[in-house]
Amino acid sequence: MSHGSTLSSDGLDVRRKKILMRAWHRGIKEMDLMLGRFVDGEIHNLTDQELTELEMLMDQFDRDLMQWFTDEIPVPEAFDCPTFHKIKNYHENFESGLL
Repeated sequence: MSHGSTLSSDGLDVRRKKILMRAWHRGIKEMDLMLGRFVDGEIHNLTDQELTELEMLMDQFDRDLMQWFTDEIPVPEAFDCPTFHKIKNYHENFESGLL
């Protein structure tokens, strides 16, 4: 199983390149996979608003994100945004093998 981006940053604007790098360099392997795979698959399709929400989510601690994504604790209202659900739904098919 690959544990790094399969997406080239060629052709991405600076903002998307930074997001791609941050998504794969979280510190916790599970979050690398959760965010990295989502970004690899969706970065070209994300709107400016979704990019802003993604950046806000990536500013949070990995431990908090893991607890929110796994429903260990409820996601706080400030982070319960469409992009959070988009990431979570993206991984429903992979959930058993990812976490």
